[in-house]
Amino acid sequence: MSLSRIVLVFLAATPCTFAASKEIMELQRDVAMLQDQVRTMQKDFGDRLVTMQTLVQTTFDAVNRTNNLVNVMENKFNDAMKQQQQGVTGPILAVGQKLDQNSEDFRAVREAVLDMNTRMGKLDAKMADLQNLINTLRAPAQPPPASPEGTTTQAQTPSGPPAGLSAETLYTNAVRDNQTDKRDLAMQEFNDYLKYFPNTQFASNAQYYVGDIYYRKPDYDNALQAFDAVLERYPDGNKTPDAHYMKGLSLLKLGRNDAAASEFRDIIRRYPDTDLAAKAQARLKEMGLPIRNTSTTKRRAR
Repeated sequence: MSLSRIVLVFLAATPCTFAASKEIMELQRDVAMLQDQVRTMQKDFGDRLVTMQTLVQTTFDAVNRTNNLVNVMENKFNDAMKQQQQGVTGPILAVGQKLDQNSEDFRAVREAVLDMNTRMGKLDAKMADLQNLINTLRAPAQPPPASPEGTTTQAQTPSGPPAGLSAETLYTNAVRDNQTDKRDLAMQEFNDYLKYFPNTQFASNAQYYVGDIYYRKPDYDNALQAFDAVLERYPDGNKTPDAHYMKGLSLLKLGRNDAAASEFRDIIRRYPDTDLAAKAQARLKEMGLPIRNTSTTKRRAR
């Protein structure tokens, strides 16, 4: 090949070489720019990561401090509550103990009073028995009347209990027979008690039980009379309040609603804050009547 041809070939290939080199240079420049961007992004990410880690650590430290403060406050609050509870519980326990002691003392006093009343009743019955015995001994002996056949019969004293009959035994037997539903026998025994021992402590009880037996038969007319006898003869007896209430029930059974209502209102007035007063109020409500007599109240207002 001649020199001229070689030169021509070189000149023809030179533009292609320059074009390829230019593209390579541009590619290298783009790669360098990408590398710079990657380094910049890595740097920014590293800085942001450090910042985020710092914020997380700061937040974590703040949460720990808050938890510590909450724990301290909770411990102080619990201590304060314990101290307050101890300060309040002590007096309350002391008051409760005093109330329990007072309740026990009151119960003991009440039992002592009941026991004393029972003993007084028995003593009263024995005194009545003794008085009857004295009266019997003082009474002059009556001559036995002659019989048609010429024989004599034994005289009987018109007053006083039969020989050997004591008030305590008679009352105890009557109560026992009444509780065991031997009503007829109990009725006779209570009536005998009222006949022979009308002024003893348990006489008002005996009269009340007579009315109660009549009420349960039922014989409301006689029951009403028996309860009235309690109120008239024994106004301060143990069974007087109960006799008032049973009288009201007897009147109600007999259809005398106005009289029954008056009796119930009288119970509320005489015995307020008692179980009988509560029962009387309940009866008036069942009857659809007011507790107080409105007509009487209006007349007084005028």
